[in-house]
Amino acid sequence: MAASPPNPDTESHADDHVHACSHCDHGHHRLEVRDLHVHYGPICALEGISLATECGRSLALLGPNGAGKSTLLKAIAGIVPSPAGSVRWRGEPMIRQRRHEIAYLPQREEVNWDFPLTLRGLVEMGRYPHTGALGRFSGKDRAAVDKALATLGLADLAGRHIRELSGGQQQRAFLARALAQGAHVLLLDEPFSGLDRPSSERLAELVLELKEDGHLVIACHHDLETVPELFDEVLLLDHHQVAFGPVGEAFTPANIERTFAAGAAGPNTAATPA
Repeated sequence: MAASPPNPDTESHADDHVHACSHCDHGHHRLEVRDLHVHYGPICALEGISLATECGRSLALLGPNGAGKSTLLKAIAGIVPSPAGSVRWRGEPMIRQRRHEIAYLPQREEVNWDFPLTLRGLVEMGRYPHTGALGRFSGKDRAAVDKALATLGLADLAGRHIRELSGGQQQRAFLARALAQGAHVLLLDEPFSGLDRPSSERLAELVLELKEDGHLVIACHHDLETVPELFDEVLLLDHHQVAFGPVGEAFTPANIERTFAAGAAGPNTAATPA
């Protein structure tokens, strides 16, 4: 499929390393998932998932362990294929030219923290979609990395090896990589898992700040008590879709009960992978 023509609302701002959606009509930056199905061999991981949301919002994915929350994030990011359904971004099917606008942040336990890489090196990886892994960094690329480090309060730690960072700093490092990338959509896989209270509180502040700055934040979440203060919308799922909508409408006791009734763990705040 041919690439979509450049959009002046996004391309000009992307050149300045400013998130485009903080300055444009949010309705144009819309993410739509339509009747999505994902299988791992004969196992159905997700069935019939549909949602529509846009930049400037935050969406929580809620469900029991193994419900398919992480799989949904990976399907949106294009990491796992979906045999049926579609993911559309800005009115078009997701194509390679738009991939840099979507950033997937994995669970911390999925990362090899012994890999020989500094914090700055990790954040610089966010520029690879623009330069290529072997491309030369321009002044704009370096400026984007510097700005991302400063925004996340990590500039003083830039030379540290990634394994020397605390859990909260590691999460912020991946957010900095996403900002350096120029991502519109941030897909966070259990971002609060394993963090102490101060780190969780700081990350919660960042989620709200990123949303206010115009990003679309979608996160697998496990702490039901914090949902209303952190998120605008919820998707409750247990392999199939139970409910989707604004928190005030979809996040009801009845829907929570329907979602977690079949889960072995039930609705809780345990920090376990989805």
